[in-house]
Amino acid sequence: MAQRPEGIVVGEDGIPRCWWGTGDPLYRRYHDREWGRPIKNDRRLFEKVCLEGFQSGLSWLIILRKRENFRRAFRNFDIEAIARFDSRTVGRLLDDVGIVRNEAKILATINNARRCLDLTDEFGSLAAYAWALEPTPTGAAAMSRDLKRRGWSFVGPTTVYAFMQAVGIVNDHLKGCQVRDEVEQVRRRFVRPARRKPRV
Repeated sequence: MAQRPEGIVVGEDGIPRCWWGTGDPLYRRYHDREWGRPIKNDRRLFEKVCLEGFQSGLSWLIILRKRENFRRAFRNFDIEAIARFDSRTVGRLLDDVGIVRNEAKILATINNARRCLDLTDEFGSLAAYAWALEPTPTGAAAMSRDLKRRGWSFVGPTTVYAFMQAVGIVNDHLKGCQVRDEVEQVRRRFVRPARRKPRV
């Protein structure tokens, strides 16, 4: 493969991509079809923030390869269902070879689901909360601080920024990447979720 300046790599298919989105077919598909495209579905947003937490200290490729197992183990990231997980569920998850069996990260996912219910009571949705920080250059640090204040775990600034990149709150496809302009067009058409009246 030929290397272009500024982190762009042209694959065998002739498509210029961000350097990290080459090589393994899973990376290419994730880069081309998913990463940076805006999301406002709360389950998918919660999945992303959880998987970014599980990825901490690991390769994202490991998480991609296990993602379907994570979805099965965590009820397709149904926030209310995860919030009801108990010690028996934790034991089952720790025995599940299909996921990352890290007790602190598993407990953080359950805790974060419970805290997410509190957050959606206030903002109407996780999407409304997350997208409200889009225009802020320091949004990741602000979100990280605020989530920690609300009792969330595994939501440091690096993890939160990776989440914001993944769900399209920022478009960090590099200049020269074939996907960058397409993603930006999708972001322009995307209707940002508004803060809704809290549920009673």
